[in-house]
Amino acid sequence: MFVPPPPPPKKAKVVDGLAFAPRDAPRRVKRVIAAGNQIVGKPYRYGGGHTIYASRSLDSGYDCSGSVSFALHGGLFVRSPLDSSSFMSWGRSGPGRWITVYTNPGHAYVVVAGLRFDTSMRDDPSRTGPAWSKRLRRSDSFVARHPSRY
Repeated sequence: MFVPPPPPPKKAKVVDGLAFAPRDAPRRVKRVIAAGNQIVGKPYRYGGGHTIYASRSLDSGYDCSGSVSFALHGGLFVRSPLDSSSFMSWGRSGPGRWITVYTNPGHAYVVVAGLRFDTSMRDDPSRTGPAWSKRLRRSDSFVARHPSRY
């Protein structure tokens, strides 16, 4: 059964592929969105985004959990990258108000201020890699997790 996260007070917007946080979003949420924007358009690459934390440079491509980790790292919610299985025990159980990570052993994506940040977009099959979407997806086979605080 699809359980949407509780809606934030106002949703973020997508303009030309980049997300813009609502004014009333907590600072750390705005930082997650800004970090996600940095890697929009990078190609999908299995294992991408998991080894670049020490150098603080961008990777050439990102996989699903590497994308989620990179965005959450921007808001200081993770210190190092997690794989999709590790996200299953990250944070607190259930949907969050501003940020919800949906994860299972094979895939992870995050909903931030009502927008989905995911590497498996269905609205444009020609795109690979991390992107923002207003469309949410079915979450039946995913575990919902959220940060313990903002």
